[in-house]
Amino acid sequence: MAQPMAQTVFAPWDDPDETPLIRFENVTKRFGDFTAIDDLSLDIYAREFFALLGPSGCGKTTMMRMLAGFETPTSGTIRLAGQDIAPVPPNKRAVNMMFQSYALFPHLSVWDNIAFGLRREGMDKDALNDRVEEMLRLTRLGKFAKRKPHQISGGQRQRVALARSLAKAPKLLLLDEPLGALDAKLREDTQFELMDIQEKTGTTFVIVTHDQEEAMTVASRVAVMDEGRLVQVATPDRIYETPETVYVADFIGDVNIIEGTAAPDGDQTHVIWAEGHDPIIGSTDRAFERGQQVFYAIRPEKVAISANRPEDAVNAVKGKILDIAYLGNLSTYHVELPTGHIIKAQTANTRRIARRAYTWEDEVWLSWTGTAGILLES
Repeated sequence: MAQPMAQTVFAPWDDPDETPLIRFENVTKRFGDFTAIDDLSLDIYAREFFALLGPSGCGKTTMMRMLAGFETPTSGTIRLAGQDIAPVPPNKRAVNMMFQSYALFPHLSVWDNIAFGLRREGMDKDALNDRVEEMLRLTRLGKFAKRKPHQISGGQRQRVALARSLAKAPKLLLLDEPLGALDAKLREDTQFELMDIQEKTGTTFVIVTHDQEEAMTVASRVAVMDEGRLVQVATPDRIYETPETVYVADFIGDVNIIEGTAAPDGDQTHVIWAEGHDPIIGSTDRAFERGQQVFYAIRPEKVAISANRPEDAVNAVKGKILDIAYLGNLSTYHVELPTGHIIKAQTANTRRIARRAYTWEDEVWLSWTGTAGILLES
């Protein structure tokens, strides 16, 4: 019997022989006295769906504008397919940009909006027709081809803008907050459509967003930025499970962060976090000195809540329920400890029940394993 072929994992960033499509080399961008990008180096590979994530003013849009050619680096080099792109004008780069506003021509049909850039390039009529029809099929807009932008929905306009951006087959497509104008449900659906289209075309996508959930959903890798610097670049699972700094742990998802001092003990590290209370026990790959200040980060979904102390719990603390957030599929409990710390625990609402197991003011135990959290320096 034939054996199924093993699926190839897409991870060119782990292959030392792989050449990046985009390379930022010690790039700095200043606007007067303000440094928007500070000595930044980054590699992005062909066929990646790469996310630049961070708060407003962190530099992510400036990076995208430099790739598009709307800004030039103050120092450093940006290479696309090995070529320094600084001397190349925006309209000559193999790069297209999709704006949050979509910037569709209101007087043109969907078909003509997609065809606009191809006509300007003087593409042969038959080839142009074939390419537009291909884009309509890819974005499932065939039956809307004759409509004007005001006659279709926001999600459909987003797909028209995407089809127009992809029509010229760019090596790189830049997406600037592309889903910001959509409502939550449509945004979620469109995220998966974007992923599907990116995979089918093989085009490298770079998306700028401040929405962590969006970045974690669509991207092969995420670059978390702060004040013009890269804080961490990794796959979404590594960003979430093994953040390298308190900033990343706190920025991505919900987290409990406890400050304490380290007390190494073989393969485990005990975190002394409150005088007179049992230490937190965790494992770490990092070397911490005794007495060193550390931060212990643990996600709420990794904290179990129970009426009694679990017998086999590595870490367990007792507290009182201060608040409850019911989110439908999840419930988050804010539990106040005798130390004054507030720890969040999350439970999945897997059954339809009329009454919660725990309510406000209840005394409960919180527990977690020795590997559930992560120790960070700062």
